[in-house]
Amino acid sequence: MTDIATLWEVGLPLAGTAGGLGYAKVRAPRVFWSLVGLPVTTTRFAVTYRSTMDVCGLTVQPSRLRAFMVRTIARRPDVQPVPPKVRRFRVTSTGLRVTLRLPAGLEPADVMAASERLRHAWGVHSINVVETKPGFVELRMTGYDVLRKVRMPRRHPSGPMTVPVALREDGTAFVRNYLKVPHALTLGANQSGKSMYQRNLVAGLARLPVALVGIDCKRGVEQRGYAPRLSALAITPEEADGLLDGLVGEMEERFDLLSEHGVGDIWDLPDDVRPAPVVVLVDEVAELFLVATRKDEERRDRMVTQLIRLGQMARAAGIFLEVCGQRFGSDLGKGATALRAQLTGRTVHRVNDKQTAEMGVGDIAPDAVVTVLTIPPDRPGVVVAGDTSGGWSRIRTPALNAAEAAAICAEYAHLTPDLPALAAYRPAFPASVGDPEPVPLVKPSPATA
Repeated sequence: MTDIATLWEVGLPLAGTAGGLGYAKVRAPRVFWSLVGLPVTTTRFAVTYRSTMDVCGLTVQPSRLRAFMVRTIARRPDVQPVPPKVRRFRVTSTGLRVTLRLPAGLEPADVMAASERLRHAWGVHSINVVETKPGFVELRMTGYDVLRKVRMPRRHPSGPMTVPVALREDGTAFVRNYLKVPHALTLGANQSGKSMYQRNLVAGLARLPVALVGIDCKRGVEQRGYAPRLSALAITPEEADGLLDGLVGEMEERFDLLSEHGVGDIWDLPDDVRPAPVVVLVDEVAELFLVATRKDEERRDRMVTQLIRLGQMARAAGIFLEVCGQRFGSDLGKGATALRAQLTGRTVHRVNDKQTAEMGVGDIAPDAVVTVLTIPPDRPGVVVAGDTSGGWSRIRTPALNAAEAAAICAEYAHLTPDLPALAAYRPAFPASVGDPEPVPLVKPSPATA
């Protein structure tokens, strides 16, 4: 009887603790990582660091001076290979950040090639290698799948044209910095999360003092809800043709202003004369390329030419492009590849064909094409993001429905600047449904004969 009581007293708390940890691992992975994963991974890293680096081929032979010191002062006949030195070890809520000083003979590419082996050796979910400065790399380890349930970090890069959009797989924020990456191309099939990415982008831009211009040739079904925050909106190819002409005219006027003040960028202008930056949101770029008659071909060629001109020159004038589409390939028509060459940033969701993935990231990071093609259908919002520097990573946008994005646009409608060149395309939007009807100050009385 005593044994049963003892088993009950000891076994019940243990079972409860194990069940709680199991529940936390599934429902609250951040808590499980802090309680269990972090101590285990830290201990494993400290105990096996040198042997793991040696097995993964990340050690080098010591210098002659080091070998001489070991043999003469330490009195050891054998000299061990030298691994990278740990310069900084930092704990985060999602993983670990370890800064390594590479010895002579190793380069960041060597560590990147061994990242998968290091991940398995230390039992973490992923390891991303980032070169911080010459001779130093940072191992960004994540203890669990941070993209399963997106939770944006509190700290992220900020700036006048910087918008946090999604979460990287290393736990950091993915931001759209228009001053560094002025134009971007976003691709994705139906139900891939492309619209979610656009909503997060628009919601972030709506809070900034910028002009938003929409081109949505699907009769505005995607961008009509953003009308209170849009300075201009085109919902048909005919309207898009005129709107692009107006944007080019706006660009030329801004170049005249830059020439008058002797500067080469709107950010060098005085604050009182600097025009508002403009972000052009093209929802379905294929609608601008597809034609049915010969007359449409002339309009198509004119629109594509204007888009290419904006991509080539508009950055200095403070006009930025966000081009989106389900599919993008050279078969869209003349000017497709020329337009793509001007779009520095690339974000590719799940796509239906390999050619679209190759057109999106194949020219900047060929190894990222395989990752795009393996995005599962049940993970909408997972994106491969990169730029023409060759770097890329997996990201995922947080959930944001259309009503929430429209509410944010309505809240910041007072920031919408007027663009006289595009005044004809300023969208009209109805008053809020919840606005009360005006109440007369004097109570009316019936007329008497």
